[in-house]
Amino acid sequence: MNAGLANKWNHIYNQSNPVYSPATQVLIENDFLLPTTGMALDLASGWGANAIFLAQRGLAVTALDISFVAIDKLTTYAKQQGLKINARQEKIVPESFTKSHFDVIVVSRFLDRTLSDAIIGSLKPNGLLFYQTFTQEKIYSKSPNNPNYLLASGELLALFSGLKLVFYRENASIGEPLFGLRDEVQFVGQKLI
Repeated sequence: MNAGLANKWNHIYNQSNPVYSPATQVLIENDFLLPTTGMALDLASGWGANAIFLAQRGLAVTALDISFVAIDKLTTYAKQQGLKINARQEKIVPESFTKSHFDVIVVSRFLDRTLSDAIIGSLKPNGLLFYQTFTQEKIYSKSPNNPNYLLASGELLALFSGLKLVFYRENASIGEPLFGLRDEVQFVGQKLI
């Protein structure tokens, strides 16, 4: 495991208590697409807002994150609330994924381009991927600056071209920049095979 990266995120999560904010916008706005049962993965879960959202809707959830601090706090919260969440500390690599295992995968504000094939492979047939993360074109400065964590225009479509497109939004700087989702792209795709 990358100790430096784990330490960085442990430090960030140690600075405050979890504030269970809403799940990622792409998941909330498209929750009607979710199955009522099945297996879900919250990838790079952090505090676990997406995992909690999915578990509250009846899905058995696996939450993976590099920070043991975040995972410990999520595990405690899930037990207190009686939610089916298996939270594990893990550096996420292609070998982290089990083939055709999940009905739903959610990725929010995390980008590792080397994982796209493994993510697709881990979806069951008809499984759904909900993805929302930062773009290179920015209106506000709150997003990361490292280009490794920023998507070029249309890049998410290319990374997951093996999935059927269900929903896509990339507003960039179109129209009135004070309104609507900015600095992030949203994607929902379905595995057909």
